[in-house]
Amino acid sequence: MADHTVTSFDQELKGLTTKIAEMGGLAEGLVGDAVTALTRMDTELAHKVMLTDARLDRLQQEIEERAILVIARRQPMALDLREIMASLRISNDLERVGDLAKNIAKRVTAMQGNFAAKKLVIGVEHLSEIAMEQLKDVLDAFALRDDSAALQVRKRDDEIDALYTSLFRELLTYMMEDPRNITFCTHLLFCAKNIERIGDHATNIAETVYFVVTGEQLTTERHKSDDTSTLAGPDAK
Repeated sequence: MADHTVTSFDQELKGLTTKIAEMGGLAEGLVGDAVTALTRMDTELAHKVMLTDARLDRLQQEIEERAILVIARRQPMALDLREIMASLRISNDLERVGDLAKNIAKRVTAMQGNFAAKKLVIGVEHLSEIAMEQLKDVLDAFALRDDSAALQVRKRDDEIDALYTSLFRELLTYMMEDPRNITFCTHLLFCAKNIERIGDHATNIAETVYFVVTGEQLTTERHKSDDTSTLAGPDAK
């Protein structure tokens, strides 16, 4: 009977991990589709992203319900409890990633297919490539319970921040050079900020993975290299 209970508990924990993997794959797909919709001004694909985000929300709710049931039934401790809490935290970050992808898709529909020069989008594409790589790497780190890989993801967050700041400056320059670029570049700035936030959520997940594996919270404060609020002026928030 005890062996059956242990096996059943293991299956419940594996079930949570499987759901996180499913949710992670869906979140990656949403971000990729949202950026593709932006670069192609594909409003149909943008609408698909907005509709699919609801599926991600449902998966998060399912993970929360499963986790609560496991805690109530098993009263887990130590590593098992960390695994369950990690599932809850990661599912929350992935749900936010989906929301950010949906925000990008909304910008595409707001632009209504109006496309400025291709060069204006290149920086956003590059930023999204790094953010998506971070997301993939951290989900792999969770699947493998690799704290070293998780730390590498956390360290790379500075790269996304620095690139976002550079892109912010570049788009402001385009806006000042030609007022016709203002509307399009403003939309791009919001999209870029959403992508930068996706990188932040990947870093959150990295910190959770480290906690699961080691049982220790990272005590060093995460350095942020985004100084766009300073560039925007003293009233920026």
